[in-house]
Amino acid sequence: MSGLSAEVEQAIEAIGAGPQGPTVGAFFDLDGTLVAGYTAATFYGDRLRGRAVSPAEFVRTVVTAVDGELGGDPTRIAHVAFSAMRGESEEAFADLGERLFRSKIAGTIRRESRALVHAHQRAGHTVAVASAATAYQIAPVARDLGVEHLVCTRLVVEDGQFTGATDGPMLWGRHKASGVRAFAREHDVDLTASYAYGNGYEDVAFLSSVGHPTALNPHRDLRAAAARLGWPVLDLSDPVGGSLLAAGRTVAALAGMNAGVGAGLAYGLARGDLRRGRNAAISLATRLPMALAGVSLDVLHPERLWSHRPAIFIANHQSSLDIPVLGRLLERDFTIVAKKEARWDPRAVVGSVVIDPAWIDRSDSESARATLAGVVERVRGGTSLMIFPEGTRSPTPVLGPFRKGAFHLAAQAGVPVVPVVLRNTGELMGRSSLVLNPGVVDVCVLEPETDWRVEDMSERIAALHTTFEQTLAHWPSGEHR
Repeated sequence: MSGLSAEVEQAIEAIGAGPQGPTVGAFFDLDGTLVAGYTAATFYGDRLRGRAVSPAEFVRTVVTAVDGELGGDPTRIAHVAFSAMRGESEEAFADLGERLFRSKIAGTIRRESRALVHAHQRAGHTVAVASAATAYQIAPVARDLGVEHLVCTRLVVEDGQFTGATDGPMLWGRHKASGVRAFAREHDVDLTASYAYGNGYEDVAFLSSVGHPTALNPHRDLRAAAARLGWPVLDLSDPVGGSLLAAGRTVAALAGMNAGVGAGLAYGLARGDLRRGRNAAISLATRLPMALAGVSLDVLHPERLWSHRPAIFIANHQSSLDIPVLGRLLERDFTIVAKKEARWDPRAVVGSVVIDPAWIDRSDSESARATLAGVVERVRGGTSLMIFPEGTRSPTPVLGPFRKGAFHLAAQAGVPVVPVVLRNTGELMGRSSLVLNPGVVDVCVLEPETDWRVEDMSERIAALHTTFEQTLAHWPSGEHR
């Protein structure tokens, strides 16, 4: 199960069956194409909230925007913004782009757009983002997608500060088409064999520059133009937002989690067996809320969750949903390592009662070592451990580097590492979202890895990281459920 539409699957198959190699280009527009929405609005909204927009600039922006809607020059509003940036630090603005990417823009990258980019990369094509946006908006998205080349609007910088001018024209409309042609000449790309994706009517010239244009989530005028010109149209799904129904189901899920904890602990007290009570609480507190929220699991190789216990279970980390998903998978006799600051987080208090986490004080190395020594003894005594080796939630499905802590614990305790790959939890519950949407979480349990030693640990971690990446990129078939 790929989770992609049939039309996107067909487009990907056609890319694979078509011309291969770097002389074929693939050019993707940014706003409305790779990402849902407009990155410029995200930047401007941040400036508004930070009160960095003067009343005069705000009035100029509104008047220029209205003029553009009434038939005036639609690029003038961007030049108003560029002029207002005069004297600002380029480094600070680049840092702002990175921050906004992590907090907002990363969650707007369309999954199917990412799949199209990866299809062109597998074909060895020269992939570029071609956009009227600036590099400060595009670069974090391009890096996340593994795209090296940018064809975009450039701003003039002197002594580390913006002058308020552009270096050449803004790459909108025919200027984007000219930019793509110049790029093709410079990189020996055959445009007649190349691909382009855009969403606005202003992209007609850009799309006409290549042999394989696609109108992707097109506006009405581009959709009509595509029909006249015989261009294919792809309508992609936007990242799932939090509907009112989903919010209500999330509230019910939280109530179900609390009820599950209470029922499980009550069962343990009635039986006089705290361990059985905690395990019952874990089972109920993960099954009930997922059922109420409409979340189910599609698990490949579930037998590997039980073949090697106790163990260190590691997983990639995209969402707050990851912990309850892993709790549902592991079911009993496990704990987690968590930072001390999260101890009194309301979302963690209930779980703390039943899994008794090992709280790490990162500011006190001696205390942290003592805590981890206690974790090793617990694992040797039969309690498995759940760890996210990336250390923090990734804003996108792109895998972060693995830290070594989990693997050192496996070596010290003499237990295997069981890798668990989670494919789409971030789509059901975004990185900073409080709303859980219904859907199916795809899970693949990889082969347990035993005999961890310090001598070859770095090489094995790198190999395992590559296996995670390959599994996410090429999801296995479902014959082992």
